[in-house]
Amino acid sequence: MDLNAPPFTLRAVPDAYDLARSLLFRLDAESAHHLSLRGLRLAEKSGLLSLLFPAAECLAPVELLGLHFPNRVGLAAGLDKEGNTIDALGRLGFGFVEIGTITPRPQAGNPKPRLFRLVEHEAIINRMGFNNPGIADGVENVRRSKHFSGVIGFNIGKNKDTPNENAADDYLACLQAAYPVADYIAVNLSSPNTPGLRDLQGAEASARLLERLKKEQALLAKEHGKQVPLLFKVAPDLDPPHVTDLAKVFLDGGLDGLIATNTTLDRAPVAGHPRAAEAGGLSGKPLTQRSTDIIRTFAGEFGGRIPIIGVGGISCAQDAVDKIRAGASLVQIYSAFIFQGPRLVRECVDALDRLAD
Repeated sequence: MDLNAPPFTLRAVPDAYDLARSLLFRLDAESAHHLSLRGLRLAEKSGLLSLLFPAAECLAPVELLGLHFPNRVGLAAGLDKEGNTIDALGRLGFGFVEIGTITPRPQAGNPKPRLFRLVEHEAIINRMGFNNPGIADGVENVRRSKHFSGVIGFNIGKNKDTPNENAADDYLACLQAAYPVADYIAVNLSSPNTPGLRDLQGAEASARLLERLKKEQALLAKEHGKQVPLLFKVAPDLDPPHVTDLAKVFLDGGLDGLIATNTTLDRAPVAGHPRAAEAGGLSGKPLTQRSTDIIRTFAGEFGGRIPIIGVGGISCAQDAVDKIRAGASLVQIYSAFIFQGPRLVRECVDALDRLAD
C-alpha cells in the first residue's frame, strides 16, 4: 500500500457513482433527487468533494455575454431549484449553474408523483410545475454560496395562479429581486407544466414581454452599476415559421441571449414505454436531434448577433460538440447527468476544450 497516495482519485469516481445510482434508482425519482442534493451538500461541507474533484485547470475559458465562463459546460435549470447546492455542483466541474425555475411567491408545484425515469431511453418525464421556495429565498441562497467561481444564472417564471395578461408583473418582480446577485437571468417561456405558459412564446406576446423586461433591465443596470444579461428559454416544439418570427422579435427587441431548448411534449421517441403517456415534458436522449435542429435554425436566423446556450439531450461529449457546431456558444446538461454522473461533465468539458484548440 502506498501511504503517500491521495485517499481518493478521480478514477474511483465512476465506480462510486454507479454504486450510488444503483441504490438511488431503487427510490422514486423525486425522493432520489432530494436525497442526492442533500448528500452533495454534506459532501461539500465535509470537504469530501474537494478530495474527489480537485479543481480542474481552465484550458479554454469563454468570454460571452460580458461574463467569464471557466468552461463551456453548465447545469441546466431544474436540478437546483432553490439555489442551495451551487458550491457542491460547481465542484463537479460545471462552468456555470442555472438555478430555478423560481417564481415571485413560493409554490408547491403539481401533485405527486410528478417525476419519472425512462431508464431504457435515458430520458425523464417531469410535470413538477415550478415547485420552488420563491425568489426571496433563492436570492438569499445564492448570497450564501461561498466557493463557486463560475457563473450563476437565475431561471425565472410566473406563478401558476397569475394570469398570462399579468405574467410580465411576475417576471419583473423576479428580475428586480435577482438582479443584484445574478450573473444572468433566463426567462422561462417554455415549460409545458404551467398551463398557458407556452402561449407567451407567441411573437406578439414575446415582443411585449421583452420590451418591458428590457426597459426594466436598463433601469436596474443604472441602479446597480452592472449589466446583467437577459435570456429567453424556448421550447423544442417550434415549427420553422415560428422560429423565424421569434428570431425577428428577439433581434428587434435586443435580447441578450437564447437558451434552446426546454423539454418536449412529443412522445414519438419513447412510444411503447409504460410511462410514455405521463403528462409533462420529456427530456434526455430522445431530445438530442430535435434540440440541435432548433439551435441550428435559430443560429441561421441570428447570424451571430445573439449567442445561444444549447441544451437538450446531451448524453455524450459528441452531443456537446454537435450543439456547438450547430451554433451554440455554451451547452447545458441535466437528464444525462442523472444517468451518468459527474464523468459526463468532465468528458464534455474536455471535448469542448479540444474543439477550441
